[in-house]
This record gives sequence, structure tokens and C-alpha cells, in this order.
Amino acid sequence: MAYAIGVVVLVVGILVSIALHEVGHMVPAKRFGVRVSQYMVGFGPTLWSRTKGETEYGAKAIPLGGYVRLIGMYPTPEAVGNPPVRGFFSRIAADAREASAEEIRPGEDHRAFYRLSTPKKLVVMLGGPVMNLLIAVVLLAVVLVGIGVQGASTTLSSVSQCVLPAGSTATECAADDPAAPGAAAGLRPGDTVLAYDGVAITSWDQLSGLIRGSGEQAVPVVVERDGERVELTVTPVVAERPVTDDAGQAVLDDSGDPVTREVGFLGVSPGTELQRQPVSEVAELTGDAVWQTMKAVVTLPANLVGIAESAFGDGERSAEGVLGPVGVARLAGEVASSDAAGVGVAERVSGMLSLLASLNIALFVFNLIPLVPLDGGHVAAALWEGLKRQVARLRKLPRPRPADAARLQPVALAVFVVLGGMGLLLAYADIVAPITFG
Repeated sequence: MAYAIGVVVLVVGILVSIALHEVGHMVPAKRFGVRVSQYMVGFGPTLWSRTKGETEYGAKAIPLGGYVRLIGMYPTPEAVGNPPVRGFFSRIAADAREASAEEIRPGEDHRAFYRLSTPKKLVVMLGGPVMNLLIAVVLLAVVLVGIGVQGASTTLSSVSQCVLPAGSTATECAADDPAAPGAAAGLRPGDTVLAYDGVAITSWDQLSGLIRGSGEQAVPVVVERDGERVELTVTPVVAERPVTDDAGQAVLDDSGDPVTREVGFLGVSPGTELQRQPVSEVAELTGDAVWQTMKAVVTLPANLVGIAESAFGDGERSAEGVLGPVGVARLAGEVASSDAAGVGVAERVSGMLSLLASLNIALFVFNLIPLVPLDGGHVAAALWEGLKRQVARLRKLPRPRPADAARLQPVALAVFVVLGGMGLLLAYADIVAPITFG
């Protein structure tokens, strides 16, 4: 049941994200006077609709996107000089112009989208992707600031009984292994360290640093055990332990071996808990997620080759590869139904919100690709029109005709076919060669 709930939450979250994306286009378009005849979530047959004012709002049967119909998206044939129709591609562009012109009511040419200034066109076309980015920021803020992320706590999860050499894989103590000072002093799993050597403890990193710097010195420790304060005295031993960087990864030397150094060792390990992060972390995590998504989009063509080899051959699917709709749905189900130790409701909610934030960042980045029918293609067309106008103004030439975006319709059809094929490939690969989630 939890698995199914996770999938449903994902679908609803995506639909809400799509709906808000289209709101990001519709609101500024209406504000600038453009007539918006339709606002639809989904494609295909209409399931429900209602007309309010001059706009029909509704939902369609295939929940794989949405659209707002802005009147006059393309300049009328007269506005671009009635270009001659020569060949197949020219006919596609002419048909697009004529269909767009037919939607303009008599006397409302001034309300056509193509009549907007370049800055206003950019606001309208960027409104959708920016809305997805804002959704991602809000979701990540809830995750980081509201719920928190798993981090090491000051409550001990385990207390070693002996001191093992650095790099040892032994799971039990041998008779000749020296006793660990934490256990010898009476520390127990579940103890919460309140103070160490007279210093109030607020984080595991702080405690770890104090332990490492107090080797072979008797140190007073105050812990909370079963609601009571318990005072103990520990004497850390000096032991070789791996050096780690800021990310907690082992530092390696030139030969690839872990770098070690002698530090104070107590033989205790922290538990984990949800720790709320400062608001500044939201911007940092969002920026990193956008950058990583951009790199994934750039390398997507090469990754699709590997995905095809996995789907139709013996290639192994990369665990860090791109997921299709089936894979994303399966990931949502597994996040919602996870029965791993320590995974509670808060962690599952956090996982679902993080997944939805990632999808919105993907929508933000993907829609900025400068190819129609994506928003980035319309942004590129508006910028080109604006550039021509500025050059004409500087050279004191007559104002140029509107950019004939209808000429990009053949490109839009090609991109649509490519995106459809990519979606089918990813869906098939998610079924026959799924990525195994850890």
C-alpha cells in the first residue's frame, strides 16, 4: 500500500508542478494583455473543462505535460511580408502562421503575443521554468529547514570493547586486543554526551575533535543516561586513524593508500538524527543541483547510447544514469515503502519532497534548452528579434519585421520526435534493465 501511495503522490506532485509551470506563463501573459484562450493540464481528450472569462481551464487524459494557448504566438502572414510557400518545410511554417492568425479576433491584433516587446516575451516564456525553480526552492527549504537531514548526533550508537588497528576488518575482539577506553570508563550505547573536558557539547564534529586532541589524558565526561546526568572519567589512547577531508572521505596518498595519523581514540560511534539546516543551505544545495542537472543534460546523448546498450544488449545500466518515467515512479514507491532501520515518516516525506524538487529542477533546466517547442526555443527567438531591433535602432534603420518564429516549426516537429523516442527508450530500459537502488 505504501508503495502505491508513493507513486500516487509522485504523479499528483508532477501534475501540480506542471499546472504551476503553466500558471507561470499565463499570469504574465494576461498581465501584458495577451488573450489566453486555454489553460490545460495534460494532453489528449479533455476530461473536464470550465470557461471563466475568456479562458477555458481544464484537464486532459494524458498527464504528460500541459499548455496555455496564447493568441498570436506567431506573426500573421502580413506581419512578416507574406513569404512565398516553397517546399514542405515552408508549407509547415505557413500553416502555423495561418492557424495562429485565425485565433486573433477582429480588432484584437494588439493582444497577440507576437506584438509584445522582447522583455515582455522573455518574462512570459521564462515564467514557466522559473516557477519550477521556485517550487524546487520551496520543497528543499521544507526538507532542509523544516524537516532536517540525517547527521551524526551526540548520542552514542555503539561503544567498542577493544582498540583495533587502522584498516582492520575484524568484527570481534581478540584476546590480545587492548580494551577501548570508552567501554573501560563505563560509556554505554544510548548515552548522550553533554560535556567533555568541561566543554559543553553541541555537535558530534565538536566532540570528535576534542577526543582526537586529548590522547592519554584523563578527561571528565558528562553524559545523560535514562534522564539522569552521569559523570565519568575517560582516558583516550593514542591510535592511528585515517585522515578525512571536509566531506568525510578518506584522504589518500600518491600510491592510493589511506593517510593515517596518531590521534586520541575513545572507541565510540555516533547515532544519527534529523538536523535542521540554516536557510543559507537551501541556496547552496539548489545551485549545486542545477549545476549537476545541467551537466547531466549536456551528457545525455552519450548516456543514451549506454542506456540503449543495456536495454537491447548485455551492457550494464549505470547506477548514476538517467531515469525514465517508470524508473522515477519505482523510486518514489521504494522511498515511500522503505522499511530500512531508522527510516521513519519524516525521512520518507523528506525523500518524496527531495525527489519532487529534483524533478522540478530537471524541468527548469530542460525547458531552457534553446530549441522549440521548449520554452528556451521561444526565448532564443525573442532574443534574436530583440537583437535585430537594437541593431536597427543603433543604425537608425526602420524597425524590422517581427521574428518569424513559425519558420522553426520543422525544428519543433523534429525535437518532438526525438523527445518522444528518448522517453520510450528510457521507459523500456526502466522495465528490462532497471537501475537497482541501494
